[in-house]
Amino acid sequence: MNNLVVGAGFSGAVIANLIATKLNEEVLVIDKKSHIAGNCYDYRDNNNIMIHKYGSHIFHTNSEKVWKFVAQFCDLNQYMHKVYAVIDGIQTTIPFNLNTLYDIFPQKLAQRLEDKLLSHYKYNSKVPILEFQKQDIKEQDDDLKFLADYIYEKVFLNYTKKQWGVKPEDIDSIVTARIPVFISKDNRYFQDIYQGIPIDGYTKLVEKILNFPKIKIELNKDFKEIKDVSSFKRVFYTGAIDEFFDYELGQLPYRSLEFKFEEKDCAFYQKNSVINYPCNYDFTRIHEYKHYLNDKSDKTVIAKEYPKIFKLGENERYYPILNEENTSLYNKYLQKSKQYKNVYFLGRLGDYKYYDMDKAILRAIELFEEIINA
Repeated sequence: MNNLVVGAGFSGAVIANLIATKLNEEVLVIDKKSHIAGNCYDYRDNNNIMIHKYGSHIFHTNSEKVWKFVAQFCDLNQYMHKVYAVIDGIQTTIPFNLNTLYDIFPQKLAQRLEDKLLSHYKYNSKVPILEFQKQDIKEQDDDLKFLADYIYEKVFLNYTKKQWGVKPEDIDSIVTARIPVFISKDNRYFQDIYQGIPIDGYTKLVEKILNFPKIKIELNKDFKEIKDVSSFKRVFYTGAIDEFFDYELGQLPYRSLEFKFEEKDCAFYQKNSVINYPCNYDFTRIHEYKHYLNDKSDKTVIAKEYPKIFKLGENERYYPILNEENTSLYNKYLQKSKQYKNVYFLGRLGDYKYYDMDKAILRAIELFEEIINA
């Protein structure tokens, strides 16, 4: 076998497909899970509802290259994701935008705040919350200072503490920038050109990406069972880079999640697919999966999402905790990896990066292009 791919999520599936179809080489794909598709795994339950086992996954991208690659293997609907949050007992749109002002505040105050925001920021611009809070103009304007402090406390601070277990200031700006103040009336969570959910689900999409005679898949198989990586022409490792090296330099920290599923005897439990609870309860949000593909059923299924500390052997890695110390440790592992000329690390765990699905796919495509152009 010429090539080994460790992990059957998007990163592994895409690189396996490209190696097999473009180079006509054999690829062995292994995964210690009992299923393909990694954390994007979904399935239809006994109510005919497509369940996202590891939390909601929304495909969105500005990359035509990524969109065309995915569209080879599936049809996607035109779902455009919106997120709501309960703030002071009021359900309103997130990210905090101009519409949110009128949901939360009295009409006159909302109008005054909108006018001041538009006098300082371009329409349709996004301002990371931490930057918005630090702007000099708010030292001169009591209204904007009030708004900045309000958004920070009601939308960002407590949610971040639950999600990451630390204060927002201790998280990398790449992460905190994902929750901006949006100077717009666009209620969509993403503004990407291409958005949608695979009509037959993510698992079926990954299955089709891997469906090629040169690709062999072995599930419930741990990388530790592979005796010698030198026996392969190439190894593509999408697992945790620190695990590859048996945690020799220390363990890279992650946040994990626990999902508590509940079946409800009603058509819909909430008006939207995802509703956040920044300041209430121990869970961060509630997912309701029927909204994504407009599944028909007399019942519905929700999942309450509880952030957790990642504990090796107890739960799943979800989000790398990006800060200076952890990035430094990752870079030491990356340097160590250079001793292997035939091993390539990629994916959320291999690269220790906060990847959306499209970025994971693009990373695999670009890695393949690097290999063939070397």
